[in-house]
Amino acid sequence: MNRFTLLFTLIALLFTHNNAISATYDVDMLNKRDDGEKMVYSEDILYIDLNDTVNWLTTSPGHNVEFISAPETADLPKKPSKVNKEFSYTFDVPGIYLYQCSPHKSMGMIALVIVGEDLSNIDDIASTRVVGKSKKKLEALLASL
Repeated sequence: MNRFTLLFTLIALLFTHNNAISATYDVDMLNKRDDGEKMVYSEDILYIDLNDTVNWLTTSPGHNVEFISAPETADLPKKPSKVNKEFSYTFDVPGIYLYQCSPHKSMGMIALVIVGEDLSNIDDIASTRVVGKSKKKLEALLASL
């Protein structure tokens, strides 16, 4: 193998490396979880790696996903996902992402995605305005990190 071919192969591997090892996670949007908690996502805190994808599944009707706080450089959707529609997002910026179900935010339907074990934006997440039961739940989630 000549040097040019070897160099080209190494460059190709570098550009495809992240895609080859990225994972996909499913999070259910639920009216009630097995532990009895109502209006929740199946995962309160999901730890993932950079370039992993999360699919939110409409297991129960009436839910959506709305990002309300994230790392500054994250390119998030401008609007919430549609109610009763599955939604996917690939996380390409490390940090903490806080999201909620728009119709059930006052009932505590919030959750976190932690990308790359990066907690550098925890103060921004902690100062995010949430309503109703989400206030106590956010405090508990952050305390568990």
